[in-house]
Amino acid sequence: MRLQSRRSLLVTVGLAGCGGPSQAKIGVIVKAVGHLFFAAVHAGVKRAAKEYGIEAVWNGPTDETDSPRQIQILDSMIAQRVSAIAISACDERALAAPVKRAIDQGIPVTVFDSAVEGSGFVTFVATDNFKAGCDAARELAKMIGEKGKVGVVMHKPGGASTSQRERGFQETIAKEFPNVTVAASQYGMADRAKARAAAENMITAHPDLAGIFASSEASSLGAIQAIATRGLSGKLRLITFDTSEAHREALRGGTIDVMMVQDSARIGYEAVKSLAEKLRGGTPVARIDLPVRQIRKADLDKPEIAELISPPTQ
Repeated sequence: MRLQSRRSLLVTVGLAGCGGPSQAKIGVIVKAVGHLFFAAVHAGVKRAAKEYGIEAVWNGPTDETDSPRQIQILDSMIAQRVSAIAISACDERALAAPVKRAIDQGIPVTVFDSAVEGSGFVTFVATDNFKAGCDAARELAKMIGEKGKVGVVMHKPGGASTSQRERGFQETIAKEFPNVTVAASQYGMADRAKARAAAENMITAHPDLAGIFASSEASSLGAIQAIATRGLSGKLRLITFDTSEAHREALRGGTIDVMMVQDSARIGYEAVKSLAEKLRGGTPVARIDLPVRQIRKADLDKPEIAELISPPTQ
């Protein structure tokens, strides 16, 4: 009997013997445990774990740029013989071989939020990031009258999700708005202080900059600080990604024009659900693309928006 088939049989027997998947242990590995986005993802993970009677083991590096640490965590979970793994990769190339090791050992893997090079995954669950970048470009171009200079505070090299947003934004500007120029783009390296410095560099180098797109949580927080401290709130248009209390205050105060928000709790929920269904012998859908919600100041007091931008984390 092949290893994968034998492993599937053992899991199935274990689940049946307990009247449900109470013995299944799913490792959930995120890019950075301290990010607010992943705190909301964790809420969805816990909801699915409770619903399906699964133990979810949550772990990840402290720093989103620390792919070696993420690889160590993944290898540790493989060694522990967890029933399945869900992972959001720090770097799509660096994590390719370690993820393949897990799959080759018969451990089902779902990739969520940010892609990994390779194949054989149970499900890929993520925001439609390229489309989100395209939508951000159209919104920002409209705000500035479809002419002028814009900047992009990027996240970091190697992150598939943010790279897709940035590519969608830049390609849409180039194709659809001939009178709009991406005058500057710079990485914030997943660090709000570096992102602030990147935004300040753009503003200094281009005093006539009309707008900025910040492609991640850290990039957004840096751009917010740079614009607010320069007294440019409401003058330099800003579209941000993800959400936090600082994002929401900046949206209310006029520093942010549009806040693009992912359904992070659902991302976590669907990742665990896909693996639970796989362990029960089902065939989960191969790909789930979730839309981004564009939120403006007037939307903040709507109950459905409040639940989206601040899901319960306990």
